Amino acid sequence: MIVEYIRYRLPEADSAGFERDYATAAAHLAASPYCLGYELTRCIEEAGVYILRIRWTSADDHMQGFRHSPQFPPFLAAIRPYVSRIEEMRHYEVTAVTSEAA
Repeated sequence: MIVEYIRYRLPEADSAGFERDYATAAAHLAASPYCLGYELTRCIEEAGVYILRIRWTSADDHMQGFRHSPQFPPFLAAIRPYVSRIEEMRHYEVTAVTSEAA
């Protein structure tokens, strides 16, 4: 498993539309066999800053599997207006230093 983090910075006025469009896009993530879960978080210090966290089965499954799947075109269509607002988009490995709250 790997974790993809995508950081967005957009005008605060676009926040409601962004969250609505990501709710639409999330249905396509949920339908993907490569996606193990996702979470969209909003910065409390800067309301227009978001981080999307997606857990994928592997980086290859994300890049080759999901991006070539039937779920990708509608996912991308839903978030296309925000692609230019991405500040970071990278894959990370989980280390042994971790905790999950109950």
